[in-house]
Amino acid sequence: MDRNTAAADERLLERRARRRVGIKMGFYIHAFVYVLVNLGLLALNAYAGGERWAVFPLLGWGLGLAIHGIVSFASLQGEGWRGRLLESEMQRLRRQR
Repeated sequence: MDRNTAAADERLLERRARRRVGIKMGFYIHAFVYVLVNLGLLALNAYAGGERWAVFPLLGWGLGLAIHGIVSFASLQGEGWRGRLLESEMQRLRRQR
């Protein structure tokens, strides 16, 4: 393998790694904000008393967070569905040349 190929492979590897880290960080930030905001809502609800209304945003947002986690980490398995679609489309376009 020559230097140019090795450098290109390294750039491709770094780009893929950055994408994967971005996906993970997006989920972790979402989870952190979810915890902070819902702790605040639960504290406000406990301070104000009355009905336990804070559970509704906790459950609704929790469902969204769970879906975000499933989609994020499922896409990190192999190249993911999007990667397979991209590869399939690239092969189709190469055949049309």
